[in-house]
Amino acid sequence: MHLATTTSLHQQLNGYRLTTAEILYHLPDHPALLQTFVWQQLDIAPKFPVLRKFLDFWERQIDGRLHSVRVASVGVIGPGEWRHTAHLRHLH
Repeated sequence: MHLATTTSLHQQLNGYRLTTAEILYHLPDHPALLQTFVWQQLDIAPKFPVLRKFLDFWERQIDGRLHSVRVASVGVIGPGEWRHTAHLRHLH
């Protein structure tokens, strides 16, 4: 587990962002009906190579034809914030 945590932290420090994709696809047996699949991984915006690899796999291996994909991405780790204060008070 430590290795996975270190790898995730290393990825985030190297520009990976938490990426969520809402994938709408046609049901294979009932093409007029749409189903939703939510995918979430660390990926690099704006090209999203991990998501593209997953969607390529989907088109090759999964029967449900893709309808649309909505993507949201946010940085999990950001630079620390520093603010100057004009007053400092001490309590006991």
